[in-house]
Amino acid sequence: MQNVAVIPRPVLLESTGDEPFVLSGTTILVVDSAPELVAVGVLAADLLGRLSGRPVEVRYTEGGAPSVVRLSVTDDLPASDEAYRVVVTPSRVDLEARTPAGLVRAVVTLRQVIQDIGDGALTIAPVRIEDRPRYTWRGLSLDVARHFFTVDDVKAVIGLLAHYKLNVLHLHLTDDQGWRVHLPSRPLLTRASASTSVGGGPGGFYSPAQLAEITDYAASRGIRVVPEIDVPGHVNAATHAYGELTPSGEPTDVYTGIEVGFSRLHEDLPATQPFLRDVFTDLAAMTPGEYVHIGGDEVLTMDHDEYARLVGFVSSVVRDAGKKVVGWQEIASTPLEPGTVVQYWDINADPAPFVAAAQAGAQVLMSPASKAYLDMKYDAETPLGLEWAGHVELRDSYEWEPSTLIAGIPAESVVGVEAAVFSETLTNLTELTSMLLPRLAAVAEVAWTAPEQRDWDDFAARVAEHGAFWDHVGFAWYASPQVTWPGAPAAG
Repeated sequence: MQNVAVIPRPVLLESTGDEPFVLSGTTILVVDSAPELVAVGVLAADLLGRLSGRPVEVRYTEGGAPSVVRLSVTDDLPASDEAYRVVVTPSRVDLEARTPAGLVRAVVTLRQVIQDIGDGALTIAPVRIEDRPRYTWRGLSLDVARHFFTVDDVKAVIGLLAHYKLNVLHLHLTDDQGWRVHLPSRPLLTRASASTSVGGGPGGFYSPAQLAEITDYAASRGIRVVPEIDVPGHVNAATHAYGELTPSGEPTDVYTGIEVGFSRLHEDLPATQPFLRDVFTDLAAMTPGEYVHIGGDEVLTMDHDEYARLVGFVSSVVRDAGKKVVGWQEIASTPLEPGTVVQYWDINADPAPFVAAAQAGAQVLMSPASKAYLDMKYDAETPLGLEWAGHVELRDSYEWEPSTLIAGIPAESVVGVEAAVFSETLTNLTELTSMLLPRLAAVAEVAWTAPEQRDWDDFAARVAEHGAFWDHVGFAWYASPQVTWPGAPAAG
Protein backbone atom coordinates (compact mmCIF):
# COMPACT_ATOMS: atom_id res chain seq x y z
CA MET A 1 0.00 0.00 0.00
CA GLN A 2 1.27 3.49 -0.83
CA ASN A 3 2.30 5.79 2.00
CA VAL A 4 -0.79 7.05 3.85
CA ALA A 5 -0.18 10.17 5.94
CA VAL A 6 -3.56 11.23 7.33
CA ILE A 7 -3.61 14.14 9.79
CA PRO A 8 -5.27 14.12 12.27
CA ARG A 9 -4.59 10.44 12.90
CA PRO A 10 -7.84 8.46 12.52
CA VAL A 11 -9.35 6.08 15.06
CA LEU A 12 -8.95 3.23 12.54
CA LEU A 13 -6.88 3.07 9.36
CA GLU A 14 -6.21 -0.28 7.73
CA SER A 15 -5.40 -1.63 4.30
CA THR A 16 -8.16 -3.43 2.38
CA GLY A 17 -5.47 -5.52 0.71
CA ASP A 18 -6.59 -4.52 -2.77
CA GLU A 19 -5.16 -2.56 -5.64
CA PRO A 20 -5.62 1.22 -5.44
CA PHE A 21 -8.57 3.03 -6.96
CA VAL A 22 -7.60 4.89 -10.13
CA LEU A 23 -9.35 8.18 -10.79
CA SER A 24 -10.10 8.12 -14.50
CA GLY A 25 -12.18 9.84 -17.13
CA THR A 26 -15.02 7.41 -16.40
CA THR A 27 -15.16 8.15 -12.67
CA ILE A 28 -18.44 9.65 -11.49
CA LEU A 29 -19.47 11.01 -8.12
CA VAL A 30 -22.81 9.80 -6.78
CA VAL A 31 -24.80 11.48 -4.01
CA ASP A 32 -28.39 11.54 -2.83
CA SER A 33 -30.49 14.45 -4.08
CA ALA A 34 -30.94 16.19 -0.68
CA PRO A 35 -29.65 19.79 -1.12
CA GLU A 36 -27.22 19.64 1.80
CA LEU A 37 -25.69 16.43 0.42
CA VAL A 38 -25.53 17.76 -3.12
CA ALA A 39 -23.52 20.73 -1.80
CA VAL A 40 -20.93 18.33 -0.33
CA GLY A 41 -20.96 16.32 -3.55
CA VAL A 42 -20.24 19.40 -5.63
CA LEU A 43 -17.40 20.31 -3.24
CA ALA A 44 -15.93 16.81 -3.63
CA ALA A 45 -16.35 16.77 -7.41
CA ASP A 46 -14.67 20.16 -7.68
CA LEU A 47 -11.76 18.90 -5.57
CA LEU A 48 -11.31 15.74 -7.64
CA GLY A 49 -11.68 17.70 -10.86
CA ARG A 50 -9.01 20.21 -9.92
CA LEU A 51 -6.63 17.44 -8.90
CA SER A 52 -7.17 15.35 -12.03
CA GLY A 53 -7.48 18.20 -14.50
CA ARG A 54 -10.79 16.93 -15.87
CA PRO A 55 -14.38 17.39 -14.72
CA VAL A 56 -16.02 14.80 -12.47
CA GLU A 57 -19.74 14.39 -13.09
CA VAL A 58 -22.16 14.44 -10.13
CA ARG A 59 -25.09 12.01 -10.39
CA TYR A 60 -27.88 10.79 -8.14
CA THR A 61 -27.62 7.12 -9.24
CA GLU A 62 -24.69 4.87 -10.12
CA GLY A 63 -26.30 3.47 -13.27
CA GLY A 64 -23.73 0.71 -13.67
CA ALA A 65 -20.76 3.10 -13.85
CA PRO A 66 -17.45 1.20 -13.65
CA SER A 67 -15.70 3.77 -11.43
CA VAL A 68 -17.67 5.40 -8.61
CA VAL A 69 -17.08 7.73 -5.69
CA ARG A 70 -20.23 7.44 -3.54
CA LEU A 71 -21.24 9.84 -0.75
CA SER A 72 -24.01 8.71 1.58
CA VAL A 73 -25.50 9.28 5.02
CA THR A 74 -25.84 6.37 7.43
CA ASP A 75 -26.68 5.72 11.09
CA ASP A 76 -24.18 2.86 11.17
CA LEU A 77 -21.47 4.98 12.81
CA PRO A 78 -20.62 6.18 16.33
CA ALA A 79 -22.89 8.88 17.75
CA SER A 80 -20.92 11.90 16.59
CA ASP A 81 -22.04 14.52 14.09
CA GLU A 82 -18.62 14.33 12.46
CA ALA A 83 -18.13 10.56 12.47
CA TYR A 84 -17.30 9.18 9.03
CA ARG A 85 -16.05 6.14 7.15
CA VAL A 86 -13.94 5.86 3.99
CA VAL A 87 -13.63 2.53 2.16
CA VAL A 88 -11.51 2.31 -0.99
CA THR A 89 -11.55 -0.68 -3.36
CA PRO A 90 -10.27 -0.95 -6.94
CA SER A 91 -13.65 -0.01 -8.47
CA ARG A 92 -15.25 2.32 -5.97
CA VAL A 93 -14.77 4.70 -3.07
CA ASP A 94 -17.48 4.88 -0.42
CA LEU A 95 -17.66 7.92 1.85
CA GLU A 96 -20.21 7.53 4.64
CA ALA A 97 -21.13 9.78 7.54
CA ARG A 98 -23.95 10.53 9.92
CA THR A 99 -24.28 14.15 8.75
CA PRO A 100 -23.14 16.46 5.93
CA ALA A 101 -20.44 17.81 8.28
CA GLY A 102 -19.13 14.26 8.65
CA LEU A 103 -19.09 13.86 4.89
CA VAL A 104 -16.94 16.98 4.61
CA ARG A 105 -14.45 15.33 6.99
CA ALA A 106 -14.54 12.19 4.82
CA VAL A 107 -13.83 14.25 1.68
CA VAL A 108 -10.87 15.89 3.40
CA THR A 109 -9.49 12.50 4.38
CA LEU A 110 -9.95 11.29 0.81
CA ARG A 111 -7.87 14.25 -0.36
CA GLN A 112 -5.07 13.19 1.95
CA VAL A 113 -4.91 9.62 0.61
CA ILE A 114 -4.87 10.61 -3.07
CA GLN A 115 -1.49 10.10 -4.71
CA ASP A 116 -0.33 11.76 -7.92
CA ILE A 117 1.71 9.14 -9.80
CA GLY A 118 2.54 11.43 -12.71
CA ASP A 119 1.16 12.29 -16.16
CA GLY A 120 -2.13 13.39 -14.58
CA ALA A 121 -2.79 9.94 -13.13
CA LEU A 122 -4.24 9.83 -9.61
CA THR A 123 -4.66 6.81 -7.37
CA ILE A 124 -6.36 6.44 -4.01
CA ALA A 125 -4.85 4.13 -1.42
CA PRO A 126 -6.82 0.91 -0.74
CA VAL A 127 -7.85 1.73 2.83
CA ARG A 128 -10.67 1.50 5.31
CA ILE A 129 -10.82 4.47 7.64
CA GLU A 130 -13.30 4.95 10.49
CA ASP A 131 -13.01 8.11 12.48
CA ARG A 132 -14.61 10.63 14.81
CA PRO A 133 -13.27 13.66 16.69
CA ARG A 134 -12.39 13.80 20.35
CA TYR A 135 -13.55 17.41 20.84
CA THR A 136 -16.44 19.26 19.25
CA TRP A 137 -14.56 22.61 19.28
CA ARG A 138 -11.37 22.57 17.22
CA GLY A 139 -10.41 26.00 16.05
CA LEU A 140 -8.09 28.81 15.09
CA SER A 141 -8.31 32.37 16.39
CA LEU A 142 -7.21 34.69 13.58
CA ASP A 143 -6.31 38.29 14.42
CA VAL A 144 -7.38 40.55 11.55
CA ALA A 145 -7.21 43.70 13.70
CA ARG A 146 -3.46 44.32 14.15
CA HIS A 147 -3.03 43.70 10.42
CA PHE A 148 -6.00 43.23 8.10
CA PHE A 149 -6.46 40.14 5.95
CA THR A 150 -8.70 40.24 2.90
CA VAL A 151 -11.69 38.00 2.25
CA ASP A 152 -9.58 35.91 -0.13
CA ASP A 153 -6.85 35.58 2.51
CA VAL A 154 -9.41 34.40 5.06
CA LYS A 155 -10.84 31.91 2.55
CA ALA A 156 -7.36 30.48 2.07
CA VAL A 157 -7.06 30.03 5.83
CA ILE A 158 -10.51 28.40 5.92
CA GLY A 159 -9.31 25.92 3.30
CA LEU A 160 -6.35 25.09 5.50
CA LEU A 161 -8.57 24.63 8.55
CA ALA A 162 -10.85 22.30 6.59
CA HIS A 163 -7.87 20.25 5.40
CA TYR A 164 -6.99 19.46 9.03
CA LYS A 165 -10.61 18.99 10.17
CA LEU A 166 -10.73 22.11 12.32
CA ASN A 167 -14.30 23.36 12.64
CA VAL A 168 -14.14 26.86 14.18
CA LEU A 169 -12.74 30.09 12.77
CA HIS A 170 -12.61 32.64 15.59
CA LEU A 171 -12.16 36.11 14.07
CA HIS A 172 -10.54 38.69 16.33
CA LEU A 173 -12.21 41.64 14.61
CA THR A 174 -11.29 44.62 16.80
CA ASP A 175 -8.36 45.89 18.80
CA ASP A 176 -6.52 49.10 19.59
CA GLN A 177 -5.11 49.36 16.07
CA GLY A 178 -8.24 48.88 13.97
CA TRP A 179 -11.96 48.07 13.75
CA ARG A 180 -12.57 45.47 11.04
CA VAL A 181 -16.33 44.96 10.73
CA HIS A 182 -18.98 47.45 9.64
CA LEU A 183 -21.91 47.63 12.04
CA PRO A 184 -25.04 49.42 10.81
CA SER A 185 -25.80 51.09 14.13
CA ARG A 186 -22.24 52.48 14.54
CA PRO A 187 -20.90 53.37 11.07
CA LEU A 188 -18.24 55.72 12.43
CA LEU A 189 -16.27 52.72 13.74
CA THR A 190 -15.14 51.71 10.28
CA ARG A 191 -15.25 55.22 8.84
CA ALA A 192 -12.78 56.51 11.44
CA SER A 193 -10.94 53.44 12.73
CA ALA A 194 -10.51 50.88 9.95
CA SER A 195 -7.83 52.48 7.79
CA THR A 196 -4.78 51.87 9.99
CA SER A 197 -2.82 48.92 11.36
CA VAL A 198 0.35 48.18 13.30
CA GLY A 199 3.23 50.27 12.03
CA GLY A 200 0.94 52.68 10.20
CA GLY A 201 0.25 50.35 7.28
CA PRO A 202 -3.05 50.14 5.42
CA GLY A 203 -6.09 48.68 7.13
CA GLY A 204 -9.46 47.53 5.90
CA PHE A 205 -12.74 46.09 7.10
CA TYR A 206 -15.46 43.62 6.19
CA SER A 207 -18.88 44.81 5.09
CA PRO A 208 -21.85 42.80 6.39
CA ALA A 209 -22.01 41.14 2.97
CA GLN A 210 -18.33 40.22 3.12
CA LEU A 211 -18.64 38.79 6.61
CA ALA A 212 -21.60 36.74 5.36
CA GLU A 213 -19.47 35.57 2.42
CA ILE A 214 -16.76 34.39 4.80
CA THR A 215 -19.33 32.70 7.04
CA ASP A 216 -21.04 30.92 4.14
CA TYR A 217 -17.73 29.80 2.64
CA ALA A 218 -16.72 28.37 6.02
CA ALA A 219 -20.08 26.68 6.59
CA SER A 220 -19.85 24.84 3.27
CA ARG A 221 -16.61 23.31 4.59
CA GLY A 222 -18.02 22.34 7.98
CA ILE A 223 -16.58 25.35 9.81
CA ARG A 224 -18.50 27.82 11.98
CA VAL A 225 -17.35 31.41 12.44
CA VAL A 226 -17.18 32.86 15.95
CA PRO A 227 -16.75 36.65 15.72
CA GLU A 228 -15.03 38.59 18.51
CA ILE A 229 -15.34 42.22 19.52
CA ASP A 230 -12.87 42.71 22.35
CA VAL A 231 -14.13 44.73 25.35
CA PRO A 232 -13.80 46.36 27.85
CA GLY A 233 -10.09 46.67 27.03
CA HIS A 234 -8.31 46.67 23.66
CA VAL A 235 -10.73 49.44 22.63
CA ASN A 236 -8.62 52.33 21.31
CA ALA A 237 -10.16 51.95 17.85
CA ALA A 238 -13.59 52.42 19.44
CA THR A 239 -12.60 55.41 21.56
CA HIS A 240 -10.89 56.99 18.55
CA ALA A 241 -14.19 56.84 16.65
CA TYR A 242 -16.49 57.83 19.53
CA GLY A 243 -15.02 60.39 21.90
CA GLU A 244 -18.02 60.12 24.23
CA LEU A 245 -16.55 56.79 25.37
CA THR A 246 -13.69 58.68 27.08
CA PRO A 247 -13.91 60.71 30.34
CA SER A 248 -12.78 63.85 28.51
CA GLY A 249 -15.28 63.41 25.72
CA GLU A 250 -12.44 63.70 23.22
CA PRO A 251 -11.50 60.93 20.76
CA THR A 252 -8.24 59.14 21.48
CA ASP A 253 -5.42 59.26 18.94
CA VAL A 254 -4.85 56.54 16.36
CA TYR A 255 -2.66 53.79 17.79
CA THR A 256 -0.27 51.76 15.63
CA GLY A 257 1.99 50.19 18.25
CA ILE A 258 1.76 46.73 19.83
CA GLU A 259 1.56 47.41 23.57
CA VAL A 260 -1.56 46.16 25.36
CA GLY A 261 -3.59 47.03 28.42
CA PHE A 262 -3.71 50.83 28.18
CA SER A 263 -7.19 51.32 26.69
CA ARG A 264 -10.53 50.77 28.41
CA LEU A 265 -14.19 51.61 28.54
CA HIS A 266 -15.78 53.36 31.54
CA GLU A 267 -18.90 51.99 33.17
CA ASP A 268 -20.00 55.34 34.58
CA LEU A 269 -20.14 57.16 31.23
CA PRO A 270 -23.66 57.49 29.76
CA ALA A 271 -22.43 56.45 26.30
CA THR A 272 -20.92 53.11 27.35
CA GLN A 273 -23.93 50.84 27.74
CA PRO A 274 -25.73 52.08 24.60
CA PHE A 275 -22.52 51.56 22.65
CA LEU A 276 -22.08 48.02 23.91
CA ARG A 277 -25.73 47.17 23.30
CA ASP A 278 -25.62 48.50 19.73
CA VAL A 279 -22.36 46.78 18.87
CA PHE A 280 -23.14 43.33 20.22
CA THR A 281 -26.75 43.34 19.05
CA ASP A 282 -25.56 44.12 15.52
CA LEU A 283 -22.82 41.48 15.68
CA ALA A 284 -25.22 38.83 16.95
CA ALA A 285 -27.64 39.62 14.13
CA MET A 286 -24.81 39.07 11.63
CA THR A 287 -23.81 35.76 13.26
CA PRO A 288 -25.62 32.57 12.15
CA GLY A 289 -23.69 30.45 14.66
CA GLU A 290 -24.52 30.08 18.33
CA TYR A 291 -21.50 31.87 19.84
CA VAL A 292 -20.27 35.47 20.09
CA HIS A 293 -16.86 36.23 21.65
CA ILE A 294 -16.74 39.25 23.97
CA GLY A 295 -12.97 39.40 24.52
CA GLY A 296 -12.34 40.47 28.10
CA ASP A 297 -8.56 40.09 28.20
CA GLU A 298 -5.77 42.33 29.47
CA VAL A 299 -7.81 45.12 31.04
CA LEU A 300 -4.94 46.32 33.19
CA THR A 301 -6.18 49.70 34.46
CA MET A 302 -9.72 48.85 35.65
CA ASP A 303 -11.04 48.00 39.09
CA HIS A 304 -12.17 44.36 39.22
CA ASP A 305 -15.71 45.17 40.29
CA GLU A 306 -16.18 47.54 37.37
CA TYR A 307 -14.70 44.93 35.07
CA ALA A 308 -17.10 42.29 36.36
CA ARG A 309 -20.12 44.55 35.90
CA LEU A 310 -19.13 45.40 32.31
CA VAL A 311 -18.52 41.74 31.45
CA GLY A 312 -21.88 40.90 33.00
CA PHE A 313 -23.65 43.60 30.99
CA VAL A 314 -22.10 42.56 27.67
CA SER A 315 -22.87 38.92 28.41
CA SER A 316 -26.51 39.77 29.05
CA VAL A 317 -26.70 41.65 25.72
CA VAL A 318 -25.27 38.63 23.88
CA ARG A 319 -27.68 36.24 25.61
CA ASP A 320 -30.63 38.57 24.93
CA ALA A 321 -29.66 38.38 21.25
CA GLY A 322 -29.94 34.59 21.39
CA LYS A 323 -26.24 33.74 21.45
CA LYS A 324 -23.88 32.00 23.87
CA VAL A 325 -20.93 33.85 25.38
CA VAL A 326 -17.25 33.14 24.83
CA GLY A 327 -14.53 35.20 26.48
CA TRP A 328 -10.82 35.09 27.21
CA GLN A 329 -9.76 33.55 30.50
CA GLU A 330 -10.04 36.76 32.55
CA ILE A 331 -13.84 36.51 32.51
CA ALA A 332 -13.54 33.44 34.77
CA SER A 333 -13.06 35.86 37.68
CA THR A 334 -16.63 37.16 37.19
CA PRO A 335 -20.01 35.47 37.72
CA LEU A 336 -20.79 33.41 34.60
CA GLU A 337 -23.90 31.71 33.31
CA PRO A 338 -23.63 27.93 32.81
CA GLY A 339 -22.53 27.12 29.28
CA THR A 340 -20.28 30.18 28.96
CA VAL A 341 -16.99 29.28 27.25
CA VAL A 342 -13.80 30.48 28.96
CA GLN A 343 -10.78 30.55 26.64
CA TYR A 344 -7.62 29.72 28.59
CA TRP A 345 -4.38 31.23 27.28
CA ASP A 346 -1.96 32.21 30.08
CA ILE A 347 -0.44 29.11 31.68
CA ASN A 348 1.04 31.24 34.49
CA ALA A 349 -2.38 32.38 35.73
CA ASP A 350 -3.87 31.19 39.00
CA PRO A 351 -5.96 28.11 38.10
CA ALA A 352 -8.50 28.64 40.90
CA PRO A 353 -10.92 30.86 38.88
CA PHE A 354 -11.01 28.35 36.04
CA VAL A 355 -11.74 25.47 38.40
CA ALA A 356 -14.50 27.49 40.09
CA ALA A 357 -15.97 28.50 36.71
CA ALA A 358 -16.01 24.89 35.54
CA GLN A 359 -17.67 23.79 38.76
CA ALA A 360 -20.34 26.45 38.16
CA GLY A 361 -21.08 25.07 34.69
CA ALA A 362 -18.70 26.97 32.41
CA GLN A 363 -16.78 25.19 29.67
CA VAL A 364 -13.06 25.70 29.10
CA LEU A 365 -11.47 26.12 25.67
CA MET A 366 -7.75 25.31 25.72
CA SER A 367 -5.44 27.77 23.96
CA PRO A 368 -2.22 27.69 26.02
CA ALA A 369 0.13 30.30 24.59
CA SER A 370 3.22 28.14 25.12
CA LYS A 371 1.70 25.41 22.92
CA ALA A 372 -1.02 26.84 20.68
CA TYR A 373 -0.11 30.49 20.03
CA LEU A 374 1.25 30.17 16.52
CA ASP A 375 2.53 33.73 16.36
CA MET A 376 5.28 32.78 18.80
CA LYS A 377 8.71 32.40 17.23
CA TYR A 378 9.86 28.87 16.46
CA ASP A 379 13.30 29.77 17.83
CA ALA A 380 15.46 32.82 18.46
CA GLU A 381 16.33 33.08 14.75
CA THR A 382 12.73 33.21 13.49
CA PRO A 383 12.33 36.57 11.68
CA LEU A 384 8.60 36.92 12.38
CA GLY A 385 6.51 36.57 15.50
CA LEU A 386 6.86 37.42 19.16
CA GLU A 387 8.37 35.51 22.09
CA TRP A 388 6.65 36.70 25.27
CA ALA A 389 5.39 33.12 25.79
CA GLY A 390 8.72 31.61 24.77
CA HIS A 391 9.59 29.76 21.60
CA VAL A 392 7.09 27.23 20.25
CA GLU A 393 8.54 24.54 18.02
CA LEU A 394 6.49 21.89 16.26
CA ARG A 395 6.93 19.28 18.98
CA ASP A 396 5.80 21.82 21.61
CA SER A 397 2.53 22.26 19.71
CA TYR A 398 2.05 18.48 19.56
CA GLU A 399 3.05 17.12 22.94
CA TRP A 400 0.47 18.40 25.42
CA GLU A 401 -2.80 17.12 26.82
CA PRO A 402 -5.85 19.41 27.06
CA SER A 403 -7.69 17.38 29.69
CA THR A 404 -4.88 17.64 32.26
CA LEU A 405 -3.60 21.12 31.45
CA ILE A 406 -5.36 22.73 34.43
CA ALA A 407 -5.39 20.62 37.58
CA GLY A 408 -8.84 20.33 39.11
CA ILE A 409 -10.89 20.85 35.94
CA PRO A 410 -12.95 17.79 35.04
CA ALA A 411 -12.19 16.40 31.60
CA GLU A 412 -15.85 16.82 30.62
CA SER A 413 -15.58 20.59 31.21
CA VAL A 414 -13.03 20.93 28.40
CA VAL A 415 -15.01 21.87 25.28
CA GLY A 416 -12.04 21.75 22.94
CA VAL A 417 -8.80 23.19 21.63
CA GLU A 418 -8.10 26.39 19.70
CA ALA A 419 -4.85 27.61 18.21
CA ALA A 420 -4.35 31.36 17.96
CA VAL A 421 -2.33 33.59 15.68
CA PHE A 422 -2.01 37.28 16.46
CA SER A 423 -0.79 39.53 13.69
CA GLU A 424 1.44 42.18 15.22
CA THR A 425 4.30 41.08 12.92
CA LEU A 426 2.31 39.36 10.16
CA THR A 427 1.30 41.54 7.23
CA ASN A 428 0.26 39.11 4.47
CA LEU A 429 -0.85 35.55 3.77
CA THR A 430 2.67 34.31 3.06
CA GLU A 431 3.89 35.46 6.46
CA LEU A 432 0.76 34.09 8.11
CA THR A 433 1.02 30.57 6.70
CA SER A 434 4.75 30.42 7.46
CA MET A 435 3.79 30.67 11.13
CA LEU A 436 0.75 28.38 10.92
CA LEU A 437 2.52 25.54 9.13
CA PRO A 438 3.40 22.97 10.25
CA ARG A 439 2.24 23.76 13.79
CA LEU A 440 -1.46 24.04 12.92
CA ALA A 441 -1.44 20.39 11.86
CA ALA A 442 -0.02 19.45 15.26
CA VAL A 443 -2.68 21.35 17.20
CA ALA A 444 -5.36 19.85 14.94
CA GLU A 445 -4.25 16.35 15.89
CA VAL A 446 -4.27 17.24 19.60
CA ALA A 447 -7.85 18.46 19.17
CA TRP A 448 -9.09 15.48 17.13
CA THR A 449 -7.17 12.39 18.21
CA ALA A 450 -7.34 10.63 21.58
CA PRO A 451 -4.09 10.87 23.58
CA GLU A 452 -3.44 7.13 23.57
CA GLN A 453 -3.35 7.23 19.75
CA ARG A 454 -0.93 10.14 19.48
CA ASP A 455 2.78 9.56 19.04
CA TRP A 456 5.36 12.19 18.18
CA ASP A 457 7.56 10.01 15.95
CA ASP A 458 4.52 8.77 14.03
CA PHE A 459 3.22 12.32 13.60
CA ALA A 460 6.62 13.61 12.49
CA ALA A 461 6.74 10.94 9.77
CA ARG A 462 3.23 11.78 8.58
CA VAL A 463 3.59 15.57 8.63
CA ALA A 464 6.76 15.25 6.54
CA GLU A 465 4.55 14.06 3.68
CA HIS A 466 2.38 17.20 3.84
CA GLY A 467 5.04 19.64 2.70
CA ALA A 468 4.35 18.68 -0.91
CA PHE A 469 0.68 19.59 -0.47
CA TRP A 470 1.56 22.97 1.04
CA ASP A 471 3.90 23.61 -1.87
CA HIS A 472 1.20 22.55 -4.36
CA VAL A 473 -1.32 25.07 -3.04
CA GLY A 474 1.30 27.80 -2.66
CA PHE A 475 1.48 28.07 1.13
CA ALA A 476 4.72 29.23 2.70
CA TRP A 477 5.79 26.97 5.58
CA TYR A 478 8.58 26.38 8.06
CA ALA A 479 10.77 23.30 7.59
CA SER A 480 11.14 22.43 11.26
CA PRO A 481 14.48 20.72 11.97
CA GLN A 482 12.53 18.35 14.24
CA VAL A 483 11.20 16.60 11.11
CA THR A 484 13.03 14.81 8.30
CA TRP A 485 11.38 16.37 5.25
CA PRO A 486 11.57 14.52 1.92
CA GLY A 487 14.64 15.61 0.00
CA ALA A 488 16.26 17.15 3.07
CA PRO A 489 19.12 15.63 5.08
CA ALA A 490 18.28 14.27 8.50
CA ALA A 491 19.00 16.61 11.39
CA GLY A 492 22.37 15.82 12.91
